[in-house]
Amino acid sequence: MDIATYAKEVHRTCSIEDQRERLILSALGIAGESGEIVDLLKKVLYHSHDLDTNDLCKELGDLLWYMTVLSESVGLTLDDIMQANVAKLRQRYPDGFDPQRSKNREQ
Repeated sequence: MDIATYAKEVHRTCSIEDQRERLILSALGIAGESGEIVDLLKKVLYHSHDLDTNDLCKELGDLLWYMTVLSESVGLTLDDIMQANVAKLRQRYPDGFDPQRSKNREQ
């Protein structure tokens, strides 16, 4: 599935039209789903649980859904975000990650 097709599916399954409400929903959803991912990994790292990649995939999918709602609500696509992020990283780390550049970066 490509990004545009995914975004259409997200739009189809989000019934909230009011931008303010979509922003609130997506921010709370991102926080909630991030917490679920952290909890899943905490159990793996500290409680000797096995990593269930199916559960992780579901939680990451839920996080992506909320991220898409948020980005689309403000006129950004996931493609816009990915391109901007890669451009920022290329500028910050032109030769790949460097701990010194990380410590002395301006942004």
